[in-house]
Amino acid sequence: MNEMINKKNYKYLYDINSPFDLRNLPEEALPEVCDEVRDYMIDTITKVGGHFGAGLGVVELTVALHYVLNTPKDKIIFDTGHQGYPHKILTGRRDRLHTIRQKGGLSGFLKIKESEYDAFGAGHASTSISAALGMAAARDFNGEDHEVVAVIGDGAMTGGMAFEALNNCGVQKRNITVIVNDNDASISPNVSAFQNYFNDLYSSSLTRKIKGGIWDLSGHMDEIGDRIRGLASRVEKGVKSVITPGMMFESFGFKYYGPINGHNVSKLARMIKLSQEYKEPVLLHVFTQKGKGYAAAEEDKLHLHAIGKATKVEKKNNVPKAPSYSKVFGQAMLELCKKDKSIVAITAAMSEGTGLNELEKEMPEAVIDVGIAEQHAVTFAAGLARDGIIPVCAIYSTFLQRAFDQIHHDCALQNLHVVFALDRAGLVGEDGQTHHGTLDLTYLRPIPNIVVMAPKDEQELRDMVYSAVHEYKAGPVAIRFPRGNGEGVEIKPMNSIPLGKAEIVSEGNDVCLLAIGKMVKEAQIAAKELEEHNISAAVINARFVKPLDTQMLDYVHKNFSKIITLEDGQIQGGFGSAVSEYFVQQRDFNSDILIHGIPDRLVEHGTQAELFHDLRLDGEGIAEVTAEFLGVPIAKSERILSES
Repeated sequence: MNEMINKKNYKYLYDINSPFDLRNLPEEALPEVCDEVRDYMIDTITKVGGHFGAGLGVVELTVALHYVLNTPKDKIIFDTGHQGYPHKILTGRRDRLHTIRQKGGLSGFLKIKESEYDAFGAGHASTSISAALGMAAARDFNGEDHEVVAVIGDGAMTGGMAFEALNNCGVQKRNITVIVNDNDASISPNVSAFQNYFNDLYSSSLTRKIKGGIWDLSGHMDEIGDRIRGLASRVEKGVKSVITPGMMFESFGFKYYGPINGHNVSKLARMIKLSQEYKEPVLLHVFTQKGKGYAAAEEDKLHLHAIGKATKVEKKNNVPKAPSYSKVFGQAMLELCKKDKSIVAITAAMSEGTGLNELEKEMPEAVIDVGIAEQHAVTFAAGLARDGIIPVCAIYSTFLQRAFDQIHHDCALQNLHVVFALDRAGLVGEDGQTHHGTLDLTYLRPIPNIVVMAPKDEQELRDMVYSAVHEYKAGPVAIRFPRGNGEGVEIKPMNSIPLGKAEIVSEGNDVCLLAIGKMVKEAQIAAKELEEHNISAAVINARFVKPLDTQMLDYVHKNFSKIITLEDGQIQGGFGSAVSEYFVQQRDFNSDILIHGIPDRLVEHGTQAELFHDLRLDGEGIAEVTAEFLGVPIAKSERILSES
């Protein structure tokens, strides 16, 4: 179990193969355990890459939770997997941490199938309290007896779903503990020695006994007793409203304690034990430092939220890389906003990730960050559009799923001109299942009055952004583009693209490869390989999934008996489905058509290249699929299809 760790450097951690081992240690050993967990995480993740800052900030909290709670019987539900690395180290996955986010290795997020200690999956933010309340209700329905703790933080408290769940916790009044990990990304409390003193006083056994005594005694004193209770309650609430943010949480029906020093493991353990004494909702407000223990991460919380391999940073390469699609999008937005002050970018706490950081730096008034609140972002954009502003919502494809109803109900039904820039569309790579943007074509296509398109390269992305903003104004417009670098094409001034018009990339006779977005390049690679086997393949860049270029499809139908559609999304209801739906409505359609994309399965994590290779969505794989379709066998590569 411990061949990956040196006992000389990790006195306690070497022997911690589960929380049971942790709980066998004396409490005075916990600070050193925390130091070792933090050192091990720094040593490992700086070599292999992964989410960094949030995990370093919750080391003490994670150690305290597993020390006090009887996990896995007691349930810990984390919000966002960013906080989960120390949890993985303590729950039997320490020696596999070096495989995190790699194909066949540990997931970068929490995953039920990975460990019995992962009580609930975590990837999208603001889900933990809802899930924990559901698990607490299931416990009560089943007549069981165990603790349920939700740990929410790293900005997830900006999501409305978290507050919906808080409200319902107070209504249901179940035995549940919510820990707000406040690392400057959610709530920023005033922390002072007096507050800590008050918190210690309020949570002490004596204070609770006195309060309980007043309640019990006054209960026998009729009207006078009610007045005493009311006075005591007003005094308590008055003091707490002045020196703690507890009034907000107590208004939801929680017993509130905080702020608590999140790097004092002994105090955390004591407060977690205290929460177990109540059989009602309890909220612990824990104040932590993101990146704790690693100076660079402490100072640069944004850029060291996640890191790549250290060797990637140090390695020199004289070949300049093409800019990322995110950066190209951001630069296009900057150019457009400089010329037209009515254009506004909206981000859901991802200005850096979606390439808007330069625009935010030069024109801060042109970028509005609404926090991790995608539903609000979309309806907010609809409100802007209603009164003459041109909003561009830059949201990762997988996160925009959360706002499907708002796209349909608030934007499309009212014919409002809102532009959606879906970054990280398709297979994103190491972040895996929770972050793959493979459903966008399927969930956007059924929405009436929406334009859906995808660029083949970075210049076409620029042209699509320009066209979406200035040309297609009849309703909402969605542009989906992949994670990673572009194709290295020459960047030119932006031009409009005729609505719903595809383009022929290369001619051919034997088969037509109808591709969308990133798949156009892979289709070109496949066509060259097929040429070596005397197969002539035409490549068409569809550009639009909605509206389809029906004139081009008629041309394809007339000239090809074999047609393959290519997309880096789920084939159910996607681009290929749209093409097939059109063809089957033509009475004389007699061509063979194959829809090639992501099959009906969940795709695990790995590099983008590995995943595209395994799914036969790279050029080589497309060539193989095409040859099989034509009945012309060619040599195949070995592929490992890993499923969840």
